[in-house]
Amino acid sequence: MNLNVLQFKSDSERLTHNLDHRERIQSALKKYYVARDDKKARFQDWQAARQAAAETKWEAVNHLDKYLVEFADKIEARGAKVHWASTAEQAREIILGIVKEKNARRIIKSKVMTGEEIHLNAALEAAGYDVVESDLGEYIVQLRHEAPYHFVFPAMHLSRGEISDLFEKELGSAKTDSPEELTMIARRVMRDQYLAADIGISGANFAVAETGMISITENEGNARLTCALPKVHIALMGIEKVLPKFEDLALFLPMLGTAGAGQAVTCYNSMYAGPRQPGETDGPEEMHIVLLDNKRTHLLADIEQRDALHCIRCGACLNVCPIYKNVGGHTYGTTYQGPIGSVITPHLRGIQEWKHLSSASTLCGACTEACPVKINLHHHLLHNRRNAIAQKPVWWEQTLFHLSSILFNHPALWRLAAWGGRIGQLFHPLIQGTILDPARAWTKTRDLPPVADQTFKEYWRSRQK
Repeated sequence: MNLNVLQFKSDSERLTHNLDHRERIQSALKKYYVARDDKKARFQDWQAARQAAAETKWEAVNHLDKYLVEFADKIEARGAKVHWASTAEQAREIILGIVKEKNARRIIKSKVMTGEEIHLNAALEAAGYDVVESDLGEYIVQLRHEAPYHFVFPAMHLSRGEISDLFEKELGSAKTDSPEELTMIARRVMRDQYLAADIGISGANFAVAETGMISITENEGNARLTCALPKVHIALMGIEKVLPKFEDLALFLPMLGTAGAGQAVTCYNSMYAGPRQPGETDGPEEMHIVLLDNKRTHLLADIEQRDALHCIRCGACLNVCPIYKNVGGHTYGTTYQGPIGSVITPHLRGIQEWKHLSSASTLCGACTEACPVKINLHHHLLHNRRNAIAQKPVWWEQTLFHLSSILFNHPALWRLAAWGGRIGQLFHPLIQGTILDPARAWTKTRDLPPVADQTFKEYWRSRQK
């Protein structure tokens, strides 16, 4: 059993027994359900909007070669420099190269999931640079030396008291239980960081091929300052973020706000189409776009699961997933958690090392129903399970299914097993939950359903008499 599986099992068991953690997460997400449904009702036809979004992303992803080149040509024509990174290592080298060339020392960074994916902060800090997250949630988890807990709500697992204690320890602030006070403490620290930063690093929610611009959505205004105040702006984005036309944003911006956080539209929506132009008074002097592949083209080559690249990172599938709501985001051990993370992580990081995530699902389909771009998530989890077994069969599973096949195909054996089950349940309480219990994985926390007194066939025969 590899270390990823051991970590997942250990953390998920610990957190499912932590009732405070579960109550905090589930309480927060109940509020999300109310807000999301209220905003969905404002769409004339939510299902039609989902279908339109899915078709737009299908067009973009299935013609990435065309739209990426169009986007790169348009934004380079306005002075930005586009870099193509096939791997995480290349992306880190490109960004480190820019930072060194500019003799930068301080870097400010808005929320960038691709940055988490390539471990950008660790690389920059190892090279001696100061990196500060400007998103409040990201800043909090950075102070705790943690990864984000959720795509949209990086610090949703923490209480106000825990954040206050953290600020007191790391920033020397006074204790407070006021969210406004906590926000102001972070803001005062952040203002100095914006002014001192040599380079600002951002992600991109969308890239528009038609106009050659990136779109960034946020709720705090921090990304605007990150992109505009430092002399150099670097945007790191996955190649799947491209949209064909500017008018597509009219659908995707409200859809992202609604599905992600239950907002009609996210508070700040900004478009960047290059560095400061002649005659303009603000904006960076240089703009770099780093287009990250990092095995996305491997997923693109998989016709069956290619639509996983449609994901707009809204986090809606995490919010409705019964597994995520019990084990939390850090348990997954990956940048992308929840159902979408369980689908794409085996493609990005190796199916044998990460196949266990595809089994951490009830297959209830809530994620598929919640996805605003109609990714068939729970079926993709089944595809991953099938592909993992086809690539490397597990001997004991093969043996178990072979024995089951024999049992189901021989009525006499099935009758004997049914009789044995009824006898066995009489003695089961003696070993229930102990190491001798063959069903211990289930019975140490739950009861087994009782075996029926008679099989359906016995019941049917009794009716014929």
